[in-house]
Amino acid sequence: MDRTTDRATTPAQERDPGTERDPERNPAPERNPAPERDPDARWLARVMHVAFFLLLGASLVRFLLRHPWEDRSPWIVALSGALASLYLLGPVLGTRATPRRIAWLGTVVAVWMVLVVLAPSFAWCAVPLFYTGLRTLPPRAALGLVALLTVFVVAAQVQLSEGGFDPNLVIAPPAVAAIATAVFVHAERQAARQRTLIEDLISTRRELAATERREGTLAERQRLSMEIHDTLAQGLSSQQMLLQAADRTWDADPATARRHVRTAESIAERNLAEARRFVHDLAPADLAEGGGLEEALRGLATRESAVFRVDGAAVPLPDRVQSALLRIAQGALANIREHAGASSAALTLTYLDDQVVLDVADDGRGFDPAASRADDGVRGHGLPAMRVRARQLGGTLTIESAPGEGTVLSAAIPLEVRQ
Repeated sequence: MDRTTDRATTPAQERDPGTERDPERNPAPERNPAPERDPDARWLARVMHVAFFLLLGASLVRFLLRHPWEDRSPWIVALSGALASLYLLGPVLGTRATPRRIAWLGTVVAVWMVLVVLAPSFAWCAVPLFYTGLRTLPPRAALGLVALLTVFVVAAQVQLSEGGFDPNLVIAPPAVAAIATAVFVHAERQAARQRTLIEDLISTRRELAATERREGTLAERQRLSMEIHDTLAQGLSSQQMLLQAADRTWDADPATARRHVRTAESIAERNLAEARRFVHDLAPADLAEGGGLEEALRGLATRESAVFRVDGAAVPLPDRVQSALLRIAQGALANIREHAGASSAALTLTYLDDQVVLDVADDGRGFDPAASRADDGVRGHGLPAMRVRARQLGGTLTIESAPGEGTVLSAAIPLEVRQ
């Protein structure tokens, strides 16, 4: 395995792009993982090992066939066996440039040089040694080793040549060494660029995941604030007004005061149901009772002394649409009760071909919608919350009103709700 795989990003990192890196809890991943994690590098190392032993064996056979047994033959056989034994130790020592690994590589090269001096047939065993040196040593040291090995190969080829000087024997080995080195360096740089790109992509995915989590948290907070405003806060405000009215009329008109208290008790009961529903699944309590949107609006209208009417052929609505329309109706009727001073109010649910429309009308004192829009940020969440609910479903919220002429609030939601 070569160094290009040592710094590869681990699969665990790629599978978990959203994990934030903490220097203490999540230390930086190891940039030089064990080479055996890369199947391609393991396969290439096996090929190089097989090639080395094939070249070593072929060189020994060639020497023995061309040179009858002579004084140097025992040395050649012994050095060949020693070189094979030393080369077998390479995988045990790993691929990093540790002192033991460098010492081993130096010993292998020294034994090979002695073999080449005694028998030039062993020169081409240098090809696997090129790869071993390039993947083990730092760049400059590796290039120096390649140059040294190439010199020995050229000298051996010239010594083996017959029939005079052959330029190919001088040019071919350096050319092969240069090509092999260039390919290796290019592959390593490409791998480094890919590692950098992968790390950038993983970092970007982490940032995107963190951004999405933050946006989701903010959206959920906004949704909860609207839910609380349209239910618990409005109910508590109504209870406060009713109890204050009961306190003012307790001595003069006990019956009216008791009626205010009973109404406040009823609102408190509804608020308790809403609070329990928040804890359970945050669905509107009226819808959770199973009657659907029309029954929920009818019950709301009855409690608020408003008229309710349905126009058009009813169609099934998604839970999100039902919940949003019910919340809008609750908020609108709460505004009428607290601010409009109206004598009557009406809820109208209209099913059209492409949308469902909820109209809430009253005959109260009215107001200037433009001025109200400017004051919403100071006054509360009421109208802005209604607009957000409608807009989240691809719908619109319109208000028609003028001082002294009542108000009509209309929420239109398309039947094909945007996901």
